Amino acid sequence: MARHSSALATLGCVLLVMAGGALLWLPFHTQYALDDWGAELRETGVPARALVYDQVTKRGGNRTSSSTTMYLRYDLAGRTYEQEVGCVEVCRSIGEEVPIWVNPADPDDFVTDFDQLSGHRGRIQGGLGVAGFAILVVAVPLLLSRIPLQRWFPPGRPRRRPRPGAPGHGGAGFRIRTKHKRGDRR
Repeated sequence: MARHSSALATLGCVLLVMAGGALLWLPFHTQYALDDWGAELRETGVPARALVYDQVTKRGGNRTSSSTTMYLRYDLAGRTYEQEVGCVEVCRSIGEEVPIWVNPADPDDFVTDFDQLSGHRGRIQGGLGVAGFAILVVAVPLLLSRIPLQRWFPPGRPRRRPRPGAPGHGGAGFRIRTKHKRGDRR
């Protein structure tokens, strides 16, 4: 029974490591997909000009930095749309125009000239990535503690100590064998 529960505990640790790794991988995968989507929108999207009509800055809360969001208004096919863009690297002032490329299938979806997609994409995946890292911090040491390393790497054999009274290294009774005989020297 103890061996069965030990195997289940090891399997649980392996599953935790796999889940943590998958959650940690998710934000990177999402960012690459969003970068590809932004490049595709620049090629296939409808060009338009958006006006920054508002900016909102939220204080950090439990974070050390604040976050700013720009609110954009643009016209497409005779209809006015409003959408938000997070200020990640670039934040334009109120009243500035921003070149955008709009997805013809979804007019709320666009990319700006500074490569920012509409909305706040990837926040959930980023949070899941942090959770995956925390899971790995706990699960990897647990898994490593479950591996019987002594089975594959047995501890070194202790060195033998000479018995009391026995001739030691270089002591009495030690013989050196050579090719030369004692009496051959002149």
